[in-house]
Amino acid sequence: MTLTSVLVFAAALFVAAGSPGPSIAALVSRVLSKGYRDVLPFVAAMWVGEAIWLSFAVAGLSALAESFHVVFVAIKWAGVAYLLYLAWKMWFAEPSGADGELPESRSALKMFFAGLTVTLGNPKIMMFYVALLPSIIDLNGVTLTGWLELVAAMLIVLAAVDIVWMTLAAKARQFLKSPRAVRIANRISAGTMAGAAAAIAAR
Repeated sequence: MTLTSVLVFAAALFVAAGSPGPSIAALVSRVLSKGYRDVLPFVAAMWVGEAIWLSFAVAGLSALAESFHVVFVAIKWAGVAYLLYLAWKMWFAEPSGADGELPESRSALKMFFAGLTVTLGNPKIMMFYVALLPSIIDLNGVTLTGWLELVAAMLIVLAAVDIVWMTLAAKARQFLKSPRAVRIANRISAGTMAGAAAAIAAR
């Protein structure tokens, strides 16, 4: 695999990943309501999910994914249900803590599960890779090294994009100094999270 192929893949992924979608909406809403530390397991799970879809695409397993359609549909709806639960909790959360600080972080395992279901519940991610990769590389000739190069490029791009979104959301969160502002932020975040769930459910 040539360096040019990897760079073209990274550039296309950067454009696609940078566009706001359900995953970005869920990420931003979590940072606004809980801070960036709480969202790290969520982001890590999103990256793991993307790596899984990329690996499926490289291995030519889109047909296998179709065979296990029911499993992916179940994952999708579990993710939708959990995002709606988080939205409900955010909407009714009461401001607490000194200086209007937002509530403490939730379970890292729960956040990881949420991130994983958001990503694995969206098979269009794999379709993106299936559509993109053959136009850039010969999938039949991808070696273990080539797969690792693609995964590394994917992680670098996603990390860059997600960190920018997290930073912007964290900066916005610094303005939440009053209980009223916290309550408004919680409800905006709840609406965004519910919107992300709706977007995933509609796919």
